Amino acid sequence: MKKHTLLTWLRFAIAATVLTFISACETDKLDPSDDTEAVFLIIDEDSIDNGNPPNNFSETDVNDQLAELGLRIPLRYFQENIGKTIDLFTGEVGDEGWHALKTIPGSWKTTGPTDNGARNYLLAGPQLGAKVPDDDREVLLDKIPDVTPLRATGLKMLIGKTILAVVYDSDISINYSPLLGNLQGANLGIVAFEVIDVKERTDGSTGSLPSVTIRIKDANAIANANLLLFSNAPVPKSSSEPYDVTPPASAPAIILTAAP
Repeated sequence: MKKHTLLTWLRFAIAATVLTFISACETDKLDPSDDTEAVFLIIDEDSIDNGNPPNNFSETDVNDQLAELGLRIPLRYFQENIGKTIDLFTGEVGDEGWHALKTIPGSWKTTGPTDNGARNYLLAGPQLGAKVPDDDREVLLDKIPDVTPLRATGLKMLIGKTILAVVYDSDISINYSPLLGNLQGANLGIVAFEVIDVKERTDGSTGSLPSVTIRIKDANAIANANLLLFSNAPVPKSSSEPYDVTPPASAPAIILTAAP
């Protein structure tokens, strides 16, 4: 009788172990994000800054007291709240807070320290924010082609993606036709998160861009991921057209390319 009971228990334990393994595998399959890859974005003060609604971050929450050229440490609030879900506002039409990099200048690649231009920018390499004794710390960060402000449709296309972003302590200046961005200025650091949802703002002005629900991730870990460019981010015609503030019911499929 005891032998029979022991055998039954062993069978139950083995079955439970197998089911747990299968369940874990299925969970991995259902995970919509991939931490081995990250869409590389630029975020400015119109989305993340001290005092900004809806979170009203403190200065220390967003490293404001540390802001400087080439700062690439994780923002304190984000690193202390990995796994937490929050909302971020994304600016106004003509004053967007999120920007996609679609072109990496060749000069970013040749300046080092690696042979990947996007990685060199993330590392704040020479002339990309690095502390050097001369005055050319950010000489390669002006007139960057195809820095694309994201409005409602572009934001909606990011749902389910893992984002790695460099955060600026000021506005990103954009010129249109052709799109050119000025990425000079002090940084607050980096953030990583998964985009969960994109919702129309009903508590702002007529030009308010959507609220984005994110799940915070470990920026130190995501910084080692393969960097991807949002290649088909919708290109605005001007600072006011299109007046794209309402997320579409269905957005075009995102196209991502490896950052050179």
